[in-house]
Amino acid sequence: MSEFITNVPTYTLNTGAVMPAVGLGTFGSDKYSPEQIAAAVSGAVKSGYRMLDCASVYQNEDMIGKVLDELFKDGTVKREDLFITSKVWNDQHREVRKACMKSLKDLGLSYIDLYFVHWPFPNYHAPGCNGDSRNPDSKPFSVDEFMDTWHQLEELHDTGLVKALGMSNMTVSKLSRVLPLCRIKPAALEMECHPSFQQQELFEYAKAHDIVPIGFCPIGSPSRPERDRCSTDVADMELAEVVTVANKHNIHPATVCIKWAVQRGLCTIPFSVKESQYISNLKCTTEDPLTEEEMDILKGAERNCRLVKGQVFLWPGATDWKQLWE
Repeated sequence: MSEFITNVPTYTLNTGAVMPAVGLGTFGSDKYSPEQIAAAVSGAVKSGYRMLDCASVYQNEDMIGKVLDELFKDGTVKREDLFITSKVWNDQHREVRKACMKSLKDLGLSYIDLYFVHWPFPNYHAPGCNGDSRNPDSKPFSVDEFMDTWHQLEELHDTGLVKALGMSNMTVSKLSRVLPLCRIKPAALEMECHPSFQQQELFEYAKAHDIVPIGFCPIGSPSRPERDRCSTDVADMELAEVVTVANKHNIHPATVCIKWAVQRGLCTIPFSVKESQYISNLKCTTEDPLTEEEMDILKGAERNCRLVKGQVFLWPGATDWKQLWE
């Protein structure tokens, strides 16, 4: 029996729901099989994880659903003890209910705790495509199109199929245009966030609007797909500031990144299929906190290094991935 971790920090959403500050990410389809990821979910829940960050495009929700069914049946956990997220993928922005119903069926659930618009535009790319792939139907961000999608999520919320709504991969500019139009405000915002890419303005904007930020790529995503790699990228775990703090605590630099995220006020969703790693990722937030001085040191790790650039979503005529983030 693996170690069981309790006393994990939590955040309260604007819906009143309580969400763990650490969840298990399940995006690993470029490197790991659905069976491997599902096995990690099983082990993680048995170790104390109560949040799972899922998505239809990860191509493993059906396998995760089988594991959840086993966990419920053997009494390891009850459905109401878990906080499970999913996301509508770009090619289903006009069919949100259909997308949600498939996730519910695959996961074997009657409701999803938090349902996201995965990307703010319906620009599709095939799973596993390379970084130069382009879809001729891709378009720039449109407030009207986004709000059409969002209103479909609001209808799901009305029916109780989803308990809270979220946005992902947004910018302050985009949020400022859509938030006033929302009947139901987002409860959470998924955003890339790690020591070399802290997104302070977006982080503060979310907090100011009572939206809990959820940081993905918390340790700098060393296993991210090749299409998301660039010669100018920074390796967070090799940054002098991160290594300095790690040495002070005699811990791995990855552990520093996760402690920093939670103490800063982020929910964080690290991915690992290795038991020792996912246990450490959860346990480290319950003990040996970083000092204020160390948190200040880590502020200096900012390099404005976005790792998930999203270039496969560029539209005809767009020349730079930075246009996605305007």
